[in-house]
Amino acid sequence: MTVDVVLPCLDESGALPWVLTRIPSGWRAVVVDNGSTDGSAEVAAAYGATVVREPRRGFGAACHAGLLASDAEFVCFCDCDASLDPGLLSGLVAQVADGSADLVLGRRRPTTRGAWPVHARAANLALSVLVHRRTGLRLHDLGPMRAARREALLGLGLTDRRSGYPLQMVVRAADSGWRVRENEVPYLPRAGRSKVTGTWKGTWQAVRDMRRVLDEPVSPGPGPGLPAASPRVRP
Repeated sequence: MTVDVVLPCLDESGALPWVLTRIPSGWRAVVVDNGSTDGSAEVAAAYGATVVREPRRGFGAACHAGLLASDAEFVCFCDCDASLDPGLLSGLVAQVADGSADLVLGRRRPTTRGAWPVHARAANLALSVLVHRRTGLRLHDLGPMRAARREALLGLGLTDRRSGYPLQMVVRAADSGWRVRENEVPYLPRAGRSKVTGTWKGTWQAVRDMRRVLDEPVSPGPGPGLPAASPRVRP
C-alpha cells in the first residue's frame, strides 16, 4: 500500500518540521509550495519531503498540483500549519483501504477555545447545512484533512482552484455515490495566522468560493471502484 500526503503550503516554515516528522513511516510527504517567501520549500526538502512548485495562488491550485504529482494508491490531504496531526491520517486511510468508505474526512474537535475562530466555525456550520440540502450528506465539518484513492479522486474531474476545492471534492463524490465517513480529530491552535479563515474577509471569500461550488449542476462522475449506495455519512 502506497500513500502520499499532499500538504499545500504558503509561508509555513515554522510549522513544517513538526508536521513532517508526524508523517507515518513509509509514506511520502508532498509539500506544494504556493509562492512562499520564508524558505518553506527549503525546509520541506531538508526534512525529506518531495517539493512541488505551484505558482498559481489558491488552495485548490496547490491541492490539485499535489494530487497530479502523486503516484500512490492512496492520497491524503492535510494542512501544514500544525493545526492537524498527520499521524492521524493512518486511521482515515485504513477505512478506505478496507472498503468501508470511499472518502474519509477529519472532523475537527478544537482542543482550546482559540483553536477555531468563532466566525470560521459559524461559516463551516452554515456550509454543512447547505451541503446537506444539496447532496443529502449530513456532515459536521468540511475540513482539510481527508483520504481517498488517487485514481478515484482524479476521476471526479475537480476544477475549482480556490477555497472551494475541498467542498467540490465532497459534492462530486456525493453525486457519484461515494460512501463518506467522518473521523473526529483534535484541532490544535495553528502556527501563525490563517491565510483564509484568520479574518472575516478571508472567511467571506472562502464562503463565496464554496457557494459557487454548491450552485454547480449535479454531474455524477465515475464511481470510486467500490460498491456504493446513495450518499451517506457514517459517524
